[in-house]
Amino acid sequence: MSVAPSELANALRFLSIDAVQCANSGHPGMPMGMADIMTVLAREFLKHNPHNPHWFNRDRFVLSNGHGSMLLYAFLHLSGYELSIEDLKHFRQLNSKTPGHPELNHTPGVETTTGPLGQGLANAVGMALAESVLAADFNKPEFNIVDHHTYVFLGDGCLMEGISHEACSLAGTLKLGKLIAFWDNNGISIDGNVKGWFTDNTPMRFQAYNWQVITDIDGHDPVAIRAAIQQAQANTTQPTLICCKTHIGFGAPTMVDSHQAHGAPLGVEEIAKTRVALKWPYGPFEIPASIYNAWNASDAGNMAEQAWRDIFNSYQQHYPNAAADFMRRQIGLLPEDFSRSMNDFIAKTQNSAANIASRKASQLALSKAASLLPEMLGGSADLTGSNLTNWPTCKIITSDDKNANYLCYGVREFGMAAIMNGLAVHGGFIPFGGTFLTFSDYMRNAIRLSAMMQQRVIYVFTHDSIGLGEDGPTHQPVEHLGMLRLTPGLSVWRPCDATETAVAWMLALQRHAAPTCLALSRQNLNMQARTTEQVTLIERGGYVLWESATEPTVILIATGSEVSLAIEAAKVFTEKEIAVRVVSMPSCDVFDAQSLEYRESVLPLHITKRIAIEAAAKDYWYKYVGLAGTVIGMDRFGYSAPATDAYQALGITVEAIVRAAIH
Repeated sequence: MSVAPSELANALRFLSIDAVQCANSGHPGMPMGMADIMTVLAREFLKHNPHNPHWFNRDRFVLSNGHGSMLLYAFLHLSGYELSIEDLKHFRQLNSKTPGHPELNHTPGVETTTGPLGQGLANAVGMALAESVLAADFNKPEFNIVDHHTYVFLGDGCLMEGISHEACSLAGTLKLGKLIAFWDNNGISIDGNVKGWFTDNTPMRFQAYNWQVITDIDGHDPVAIRAAIQQAQANTTQPTLICCKTHIGFGAPTMVDSHQAHGAPLGVEEIAKTRVALKWPYGPFEIPASIYNAWNASDAGNMAEQAWRDIFNSYQQHYPNAAADFMRRQIGLLPEDFSRSMNDFIAKTQNSAANIASRKASQLALSKAASLLPEMLGGSADLTGSNLTNWPTCKIITSDDKNANYLCYGVREFGMAAIMNGLAVHGGFIPFGGTFLTFSDYMRNAIRLSAMMQQRVIYVFTHDSIGLGEDGPTHQPVEHLGMLRLTPGLSVWRPCDATETAVAWMLALQRHAAPTCLALSRQNLNMQARTTEQVTLIERGGYVLWESATEPTVILIATGSEVSLAIEAAKVFTEKEIAVRVVSMPSCDVFDAQSLEYRESVLPLHITKRIAIEAAAKDYWYKYVGLAGTVIGMDRFGYSAPATDAYQALGITVEAIVRAAIH
């Protein structure tokens, strides 16, 4: 017996309503409004396999308006994913598989963490870009092993966020034709009807981005929705925005089209009336077998995956090397010879004795890494010549040529970061992108999500201090290193020379499940002398770079360009017969992860005279020097002046270090 589409959609609605009511917390309005769209998309178009949520050639579905998470959970449950009715009953509860907003690696079938509005949309752009570039790289005329769509639900809030402009403008320029977005045009946000603060002509806006725009779709009419999706799929040269007019809280007699349905349970009385209005005779969390059977996608998913595997097996026979590389990249493994090759490069770098900026050293290191890793996909927010994120053999991605590996993101820092997250979660790439360290402020929330999702995304932040000089305080970072270091799961490196920079790149690429920030200098840095053992110790994040012949009484801890100041100060101490140790600390988080025995060997507890030197905010360093220690850094913004003058004016000098040690 066939089940009417309205009943299938109502199953989504009432699982959402009941879960929110059970939790006494959540957002029922959006799931009620978008249930009809979800039903048509999921049952007639979405290519996925509940038995294998990680099947590579599945379509990607992103819920950018992540507050409506129960719509996604209800779909996953009904379709056959490992998400039980008990999991739905524990919506928003401690350690449940159904958190308040979708979380990657937490719930089977969730493609990316969403909730901060607009970022899911930008992630979807990254996913669609990944599909397009991988297809250009691996597909053969007779074998389309990379061939899937990216679908994204979004609301008015996503479109109000500025990141939607950054990401969607680039998506249209790049002609990402397999990206299809559904705008939940219900006209309601938390504060009420959006007419008071959101009167954009959204269709014209997206047409200006070079999107195909399908307007005036009744979001509760399966026939209209189906036709719109078919039209979207037929256009392979433009992303598509389907403008769906919906009713938030659809079916709730007194709350429909009201902000009251947005972010709070409907209440027992309103739910009872909604059951009557939508002719849903079942109790809370009760779904009849006929509806479960109609929703279940396991058999269709298994068949779709097996059909793809048959194609891939033939591909493997005809193109064994390409197939092996494809599979390696999907699971995120590095080639077997990567570590050896990079360590050889590091050894040669140490022997070069070249005084260069760490941004230049970074370019040399990534050039080596890119020759080993075709999955590296670089870019810059319109600062390629300053960030040095390109390399001799890189090729720029364009709208007409996706067989490339470098993206000019334009002045879109936030969009770049969120698109890189989408590239990473899609799989097949190690994305990295550059801008000035001070502009990490623009990217903050996307960096946070990189860490939360445990994705290998590499942020190349150049112009890392007052050493950039004349551009002045707007471009000179102060608080940024501390902010980044305080982000759980994010590794931050501020190397002092070319060797530390090469090690930082190697470790960033080897961190399979975590992001890394590289803070790099504009100005040249002195190459430090090291033994082979000291080169090896760089991987520990902090190590003894230089010390007196006798037991030290003073420890200097420094990073980046300030390591040279510490070395110069140590020479002065030696002349004054003060025994000193210089510790280079390029990565505090890596150092903190070492054994207690190693950390105490570098920073012995009995040596209490400690001075940390970094041209940045001071507070972070008291964890290493103690409250009785000294931090030479910054407690104000910088100056527009040549670098040497700025350092002198701000008191970050050899003389200041010596004074701190003597007094």
